[in-house]
Amino acid sequence: MACLLLSTQCVASLRKSGSLIHLRTAAFSVDKRNYSSKKASSTEYLHQSVVPSMHYQKSLPRLPIPKLEDTIRRYLAAQRPLLDDDQFRTTEKLAQDFQSGVGKQLHEELVAQDKNNKHTSYISGPWFDMYLSARDSVVLNFNPFMSFNPDPKTKYNDQLVRATNMVCSAVRFMKTLRAGLLEPEVFHLNPAKSDTDGFKKLIRWVPSSLSWYGAYMVNAYPLDMSQYFRLFNSTRIPKRGRDELFTNEKGKHLLVMRKGNMYVFDIVDRDGDLVMPAEIHSHLKYILSDPTPAPAFPLGALTSENRDVWAGLRDKLLAAGNAENLQIVDSALFCLSLDDESMQDHIHISHNMLHGDGCNRWYDKSFSVIIAKDGQAAINFEHSWGDGVAVLRFQNEIFKDTTEQPLVHPDSAPAAVDSASAVRRLQFKLDSELESGINKAKENFDSAVSKLTIDAMEFKKGGKEQLKKSKLSPDAIVQLAFQMGYLRQYGETVATYESCSTAAFKHGRTETIRPATKHTKQCSHAFVCQPGQHSVDQLRAMLHECSKYHGQLTKEAAMGQGFDRHLFAMRYLANSKGQALHNLYTDPAYAAINHNILSTSTLTSPAVNLGGFAPVVPDGFGVGYGVHDDWIGCNVSSYPARNVHEFLQCVHKSLEDIFTVLEGKPLS
Repeated sequence: MACLLLSTQCVASLRKSGSLIHLRTAAFSVDKRNYSSKKASSTEYLHQSVVPSMHYQKSLPRLPIPKLEDTIRRYLAAQRPLLDDDQFRTTEKLAQDFQSGVGKQLHEELVAQDKNNKHTSYISGPWFDMYLSARDSVVLNFNPFMSFNPDPKTKYNDQLVRATNMVCSAVRFMKTLRAGLLEPEVFHLNPAKSDTDGFKKLIRWVPSSLSWYGAYMVNAYPLDMSQYFRLFNSTRIPKRGRDELFTNEKGKHLLVMRKGNMYVFDIVDRDGDLVMPAEIHSHLKYILSDPTPAPAFPLGALTSENRDVWAGLRDKLLAAGNAENLQIVDSALFCLSLDDESMQDHIHISHNMLHGDGCNRWYDKSFSVIIAKDGQAAINFEHSWGDGVAVLRFQNEIFKDTTEQPLVHPDSAPAAVDSASAVRRLQFKLDSELESGINKAKENFDSAVSKLTIDAMEFKKGGKEQLKKSKLSPDAIVQLAFQMGYLRQYGETVATYESCSTAAFKHGRTETIRPATKHTKQCSHAFVCQPGQHSVDQLRAMLHECSKYHGQLTKEAAMGQGFDRHLFAMRYLANSKGQALHNLYTDPAYAAINHNILSTSTLTSPAVNLGGFAPVVPDGFGVGYGVHDDWIGCNVSSYPARNVHEFLQCVHKSLEDIFTVLEGKPLS
């Protein structure tokens, strides 16, 4: 937003309101937004927005490139709590040398390049490249999951009923989006002014090249929706060295997986309309009752492989005569995985939705809807094409539509149609080399997931309401509890990553909030190592200091004013020119701050029960969390190098201590 008054006036107004904090996640909290401009007149659309879906896209502000001196200052501030004095002096010297020499030159080139590419952002190309060039398996390393809350009407949680309704709602969402009738994604700071029929009727007549300014005038911030077209009919295709994203909007069929078998049938008819819900009901019932045993060589396992290995095996699949079937899989609207087991608890849900058994998934699809035997449902999504914004919007709309306007009911009879001829089970030609490749993929998958532990915690002694009453940022306090918890468990402060969306800008992706600060370090030591040495007032003052500083980091990140993406883009530029990297990038401190032992992301939505992902480093924690009105939940993963159960106990104790101090009681 830098080029549009935003770096000054807008930041000032957002600071006053303090509301920008909600923009901080990679997937937005949208429970209070009224999407529907007017109700859909038919079963074809979720709603019919007065304002066209992409109305604001043309006039979105561009992602700013921070000033080099600001980036270096922020980088050093983030390094300070992680280094001793000698290490910090070395890093400071390298950073200053970079700023006055090579860095200055790279920054100027980056700015010049950005000026020549006004249709996009400076981070978009390098970010796609980073994801698509990664050779690790997408399972555990990249794909996250978000699970749905159960339908409040318990009978609608039947696997077949819920699957049918979700498929129908997904088609309605797709049709609404493609017709330009999906309400644009807008962050409203003053909904009473901007989220109204009157404003929408007015703004629709403002040319799209100016519409962003119109929204800005009433304190509303349209968000980038360029990723949405990749939601449907899209797949990541493995290629040696760098994968490709494939989208074919002509596909009318759904890919369904059960017991590792793959089925397809059309869910959109010749006219582009939703197939009769009773027919979809019938086809899914047919698949659920199909007695075909699980295949000895489940093809889905290949999508969990190392990307180069999978690319080689895919070439062999094509050579063996499977081109048509692979094209059908790649162009399917999305993947529906119907699992045969019921979920026992939150931990079981997390493991199943994050990775499953490796056979009943096609991890390369842009997203998969997974529905267990007991109707527990989740979305698992491939991450290169986009961030949580589009996926969460889809999940919220699907949940709302299936729970408020389900098209099939527990007592609905499936249509009397010939599902046996409408549904096709895909059969692949495999030779011994492919069979051996599938077995190896399965072994590698089993070995990887066997090392993952997931545990969850619910802190019931307070939440968002109490923290806000104490004038503290709920996100800042939970992040502080992670710092305290880690210090309590391991006796040190480590690199910490918190995801923040930059979707307020054209082709924005994410920026990093760095929650480990000199303030959290001092506060953590006071609470954990010297609990009796500070008065309640002193401890409270430290909490407020942490909250204030975290709030500043959050706003800066949401405004594209972090340091991580800027340093990344300059390193990418140097690499692309074959230039030797400056010592800043080879400094052990740079490697350490990018070895994120605590990788964190938060999410709250009425549709989402819990979300999760694996650690990003072997000795790390993957921390998904949600701050609710009167409780705080964490869903955390680790590998054997870390003890996740103990970590959660330490976080729980830290939250107890914080709330004790907020109640005015001294720490015992």
